[in-house]
Amino acid sequence: MTDLATTDRTTTDRTDTGRTDTDTRTAAARTADGAPPPFDRELAQPLAAILADLAMPLTPALIADRRRRSAAGRLTDAQILRGGAFTLEHLEVPAAHGRPAIPLLLCRPTAVAVPRGVVHHTHGGGMVAGSHRSTELAGELDRAQELGLAVLSVDYRLAPEHPDPVPVEDCYAALLWLADHAVRLGLPADRIVLSGNSAGGALAAGLALLSRDRGGPRPAGQLLQFPMLDDRSDSFSARQMARVGLWDGLSNRAGWTALLGDRRGTDAVAPYAAPARARDLAGLPPAFLEVGSVEALRDEGVAYASRLWRAGCEAELHVWAGAFHSFDEWVPSAVVSRSAHAARVAWLRRVLEL
Repeated sequence: MTDLATTDRTTTDRTDTGRTDTDTRTAAARTADGAPPPFDRELAQPLAAILADLAMPLTPALIADRRRRSAAGRLTDAQILRGGAFTLEHLEVPAAHGRPAIPLLLCRPTAVAVPRGVVHHTHGGGMVAGSHRSTELAGELDRAQELGLAVLSVDYRLAPEHPDPVPVEDCYAALLWLADHAVRLGLPADRIVLSGNSAGGALAAGLALLSRDRGGPRPAGQLLQFPMLDDRSDSFSARQMARVGLWDGLSNRAGWTALLGDRRGTDAVAPYAAPARARDLAGLPPAFLEVGSVEALRDEGVAYASRLWRAGCEAELHVWAGAFHSFDEWVPSAVVSRSAHAARVAWLRRVLEL
């Protein structure tokens, strides 16, 4: 899960035996469903430093801590403007059923007269934390700056105070508003890409399904980074990494429970909340899916890509070897992180025909 912690990334938590906390989690997992794959050599020590400062797994009692950490890491206006690379507009759009207005940030690139596309960004945070200024917005802006894209970032309401379907309906209201006002805003309505990380990936995938089924806007693509897709959290990797990594299997269950309550894992869960529940994936826009080989969400991401192919959809899948959840946000200088950035940019170029 992204945007849940700020930490000193130079320290390492070690047990009395000299093993890192990461080693301990791996050893524990070995007794259940087999040892996880090894971590990339550039990621193992940074992950140990993160976990030294971050209590895991997520529990209801830790939600306030996660929100505090998320708020501390929010991007400022200056960080978003990037010295004039973007302009910034603070907007609000009506929510469904008379609910409070939804805050949005519209970031326009200044290097091009007309943006070449629009990224509809839904932030991460495990369904319980994060905002439209969360740290993963920086990654969206990196790609947007390189390609001349605008970014619309959505501040959807959070669980458990606002359970399903509130978050996805907030995001859908923002998508409808964007499509309806694109011409007036000087944005290309036919070049909207749904993008999200972790919980934001669940919302982006859910939006693609919801817009298809309601006859709404047809996105140009869906960029699903380490997405939460299945509330059942019963895949092999969810068990194998039950207590391994940054967003482990137990944390994943806690995030879904916050969103769905007693419905989690039952037949009462809609595919717009948990996209893996969708029976029919035909007609969805091109998808980019990525997961780490050492994260609980690995297998459900691979399964979703396979189902998209079987439904005749276009999908590109990356399983980053030795990587934990949202690794590139935490260790951007690692070779595998730079490879992940390049792959996303290349996919955006192709899907938007830039």
